[in-house]
This record gives sequence, structure tokens and C-alpha cells, in this order.
Amino acid sequence: MTLRRILESLRRKFRLSLLLQNLGPFLGMRRSKMIAAQTNLSLAEHVRALREHFDGVILPMWMGRGFNDATGLPFESLDAATGEPLAPVRYRAMACARQLYVFAQAPGVAAGQHADRLFESLRRVFRDEAHGGWRYSVDADARPLDETQDLYTHAFIVLACAAYFQRSRHADARKLMLTTASTIEARFKTRDGLYHAALSPDFVQALRPPAQNPMMHLTEAYLAAAQVAEPALFAQHLRGLAQGISQFFVHVPTQCISEALQGTAGNRLEPGHQFEWLSLVHGATEVFESLDLVESLPRAVHWSRAHGVAADGTGVLASLNESGAVIDDTRRIWAQTEYLRALAVQGDWPALVEGLANFRARFLHEGGWFECLDGAGNVVRADMPSTSPYHLATCLAALPIVV
Repeated sequence: MTLRRILESLRRKFRLSLLLQNLGPFLGMRRSKMIAAQTNLSLAEHVRALREHFDGVILPMWMGRGFNDATGLPFESLDAATGEPLAPVRYRAMACARQLYVFAQAPGVAAGQHADRLFESLRRVFRDEAHGGWRYSVDADARPLDETQDLYTHAFIVLACAAYFQRSRHADARKLMLTTASTIEARFKTRDGLYHAALSPDFVQALRPPAQNPMMHLTEAYLAAAQVAEPALFAQHLRGLAQGISQFFVHVPTQCISEALQGTAGNRLEPGHQFEWLSLVHGATEVFESLDLVESLPRAVHWSRAHGVAADGTGVLASLNESGAVIDDTRRIWAQTEYLRALAVQGDWPALVEGLANFRARFLHEGGWFECLDGAGNVVRADMPSTSPYHLATCLAALPIVV
């Protein structure tokens, strides 16, 4: 038994969280995530409550009413008031992949079995065998609807398969992960090292130019893939991605990563994405060492906290222009979770306590969560999409471990 496993066994038996906190650097931990409950009771209470809500309300919801047994797919959305599924119009591969990622990470036999079913449905329903990619969506009867080859979707396939392989050791998951990554590199990559956001079903025609968001999730996916296969190759891809983002998407005055290529009319900055990028890069410093993005992201986060987080505690704003003026002041739940995640990554515990308190008070309710609010706390979107538990899961993974 390794030293890490021995100490983990002792922690569970004797609750030796303070000991592990002190030993963390010697165990090669990227950062110490162990904070004894007695050190910060408020932080421990909020983290524990969020975890209990996720495990006790949100996960059972998507294994139960949120899952369509007939199609083997998660419903796209549930009514926030009743928890009942909204009438399906489509099912997206990306949404199925996000759910697979969540349940691949969740503890327990039931979660593992649900991940098994999601994986089988993902490849059965959405795999485009004719062209080697993944169709974007199917209709309410699980028949092909939109067969666009979408980079955002492909990225989440890679991420989900990596997580599922780590959970199940299912060889087909690793194979699909590597095959999809190869397709991305062969088909989506541009001459200047960026990636098209979308291509025609046969991969011949570019439908949408490179964009920040799919490239960010591709970064996330390749980081996960490197944990289970070809670390040197994925590190090479990741460094190229980071350089492309710095060259073509970073807005120099703010150091923020813009949503569209720099120079695009009406470009916008999303504070939530600055926080999300920081968490990704911070968690893999050895991959991104010496690159410009490592230097620019802390500045982007500082600017985003000053301009894109409401001082009254009502949350993170959706988007700003490059001068800092508000374009959209909606408070979307995913941006709040990415803010909390970034605060945890930075070790800003006072701000994290305050942020968690505001988040729990405003965005969570007994039956689930509120997807979007305005500044006054009014519900702007009255459903719970199947894609949002992914953001809660990544946030929880970054929060301190409390006992």
C-alpha cells in the first residue's frame, strides 16, 4: 500500500485532516485542499451543505425523472418548480456527455451503473459512423436531427470518455477518446493552429470560425485525456492551444480572453470564462509553464472581479464589452460556480465563504437550482438544464475537503 493510501485510510479512520494538510506538499499535491472544519467553520458548513445538496437532490433527480428510459438519454431540461421533464424537442450529444462526466465522477454503485448506461447511449445514438465524428443532436424519438460536426460537442466527448475510462477501465472509452481527439486534430485544426468551431457533416466546409468557448473546453478535455493516455502528445496540443488563445483572443488592455477573435465587431468578455480558464491552467502548471497565458490569466481574473462581479453580492454578470460596460447583467449559475472554483484555486477563503453563502441563498432551492437570475433575484429562466450539474461537479471538485 502506498503512503498516500495509508494516510487516506488513517484520515477516514481518525479524521487526521490537519496531519494530511501538513503532509500535502510532500505527497506531491498540486495544492493543499485539506482544511480542517475547526479552522473555518463557515467554509466547512457551506462546502458540506453544497455537497449534500448535490448528492442528495441533484444526482438522484437526473437518475430518476431527468432520465428518459425509452431513449436511454437524459432529458434536456426539467421544470425548476416541479422537477418534471419538459417535453423533449431534441437531445444533444454534448448534454449526454456532460451527464456521463458527472456520473463517472460521482461515488457509489448506482452512479457507476448510470454512467455505464449513458456511455452506451452516447455511442449508440450520437456516433456518426459514416463520417467518423459525432452528430450534434437527435430529435425527440432519437432520430438524427442536426449532424453538424461541432467542436464543443467533440471536446465534451473526449472529456466524458476520459472520465468514464478512469471510472470503469472500459477499453472502448479510451479508444473513443483517442479516436475523437485524432478527428479533432485532423479535421478541425486550422492552418494558424486554431480550431474551427463547426464543420459540415462531411467535415468539408467550415460553418463557424474559431471561438474561445469550444477551444477552452478542448483544453479541459485534453487535460483529462492526458491523465489516461499519451501525456506528451496531449501536452503538445495543449501548449499549441494556449499559444493560439494568447495570440488571437487575448484583449491586451484587460488581458481577458474574448469570446470571438480579436478584432471582431461587437466582441464581448465573459467574466465566468476568465475564472474557468484560470482553474484549468492553474491545475496544470507543468503543461503551461512559461507560456503567456500563465501571466495574463491572473490579470484577467483581477479585472473580471473588479468589473464583472456585483459588489452587492448578487453574483457574476454574464458579459461585458471590452471597455467594461455591461452587455448582459444576467446572473447565470454556471458563471457563479466558476467564480467559486477560481476563488478556491486562488485560496481566497474569505471571498469564498461570502461567495458560497450568496450562491446557496440565491441559486439553490429544495428541488434543485435556479438557472438564471437578474440583479434583483428574479428568475429569468425557469428550467434546470441537464448540462448544469457538470458545472456544479467541477466546482465541488475544486472546493476544500472538509471533515
